[in-house]
Amino acid sequence: MKPAVFLDRDGTVIEEVGYLNRLDRVALFPWSVDAVRVLNEAGFLVIVVTNQAGVARGYFDEALVNDAHALIESRLNAGRARIDAYYYCPHHPDGAVEAYRVACDCRKPQAGMLLRAAREHDIDLARSFVVGDRWLDIRMGQAAGAKTVLVRTGYGLEEEAQPDGVVADLVADDLMEASAWIIRQHRSQEAGARA
Repeated sequence: MKPAVFLDRDGTVIEEVGYLNRLDRVALFPWSVDAVRVLNEAGFLVIVVTNQAGVARGYFDEALVNDAHALIESRLNAGRARIDAYYYCPHHPDGAVEAYRVACDCRKPQAGMLLRAAREHDIDLARSFVVGDRWLDIRMGQAAGAKTVLVRTGYGLEEEAQPDGVVADLVADDLMEASAWIIRQHRSQEAGARA
């Protein structure tokens, strides 16, 4: 089984713009390509997990979500970085679109997206990491048994200032700092397993 790094999308890999309803609003952070590439090179699967309640609210459709992921992927690929899979939750229990008005197990902080990815990609969640800018990302990771990193980008600074009883394994300034820490943790785990 393989370790993975699960990345929140908005506020972690790309800039937070509220509901991302147009492709021209997609902007990677300056460090995102390098951060993802070093995780790739360290042997991690890198997987995006994102709530996309805008689908349930009728602000955009799933095609736009997929187009945004294709655009993100093309920009990462230009820098020799890659995301191995994208998982998103289009649901919301108060959604305006009936087909998506669901209380599901894939909406963060539920661990459904991580559990599905683990099944589909043979991932060892206990050796994996979740990085995000919200406490709900941290809760999701903890529910699945992964280590967690809260980044101060996106909503991260606001979240850090309002702890809600959850403690991340690390609070990092950005995804690059998080990636460096994850690689050090992974190397330490692997060395311990060989000893």
